[in-house]
Amino acid sequence: MDLEKLKYPIGQFVMPEIFDEEQAAIWISEIEALPNQIKKATENLSDEELNQVYRPDGWTLKQVVHHIPDSHMNAYIRFKQALTEDIPIIRPYYEERWAETEEAKNGGIQMSVALLVSLHQRWVAFLKTLKLDDYQRRYIHPAQGKELTLANMLGMYAWHGKHHLAHITNTISIP
Repeated sequence: MDLEKLKYPIGQFVMPEIFDEEQAAIWISEIEALPNQIKKATENLSDEELNQVYRPDGWTLKQVVHHIPDSHMNAYIRFKQALTEDIPIIRPYYEERWAETEEAKNGGIQMSVALLVSLHQRWVAFLKTLKLDDYQRRYIHPAQGKELTLANMLGMYAWHGKHHLAHITNTISIP
């Protein structure tokens, strides 16, 4: 069993050297498509399947589904901060602790899927208003100790959705 492949089934995010309008459009379309992909991948899963972990010592699929809108809500807010403030210091959150809250461990996934649908509708509407120059705006991520651009963040969150979708689809296809 390759633990690294279980952790990163699509590999780790790598920012391409060139970021242009075409790349932005691809990533926005991936963010736009994610809620329906998550809905389709999870709509027929049993409680037993949702309580499977995607890797040893990893989250259950239920926790993964709840984590995605948690993470993407934070991303949406960070995008807004970076666009409306001068190099803001974003506030990190303890995603591993959020995943251990009672509703994330035991709550029905439908509420998080519905939240993801609404959140992504709003986020994509916002992203489609941005100009290429807007993606050069920066924010400081104190946990990473560096400045990052909105271009980097756009790519990272397009990747993040596909990353967790692969956790779900790879786990449920394992016999």
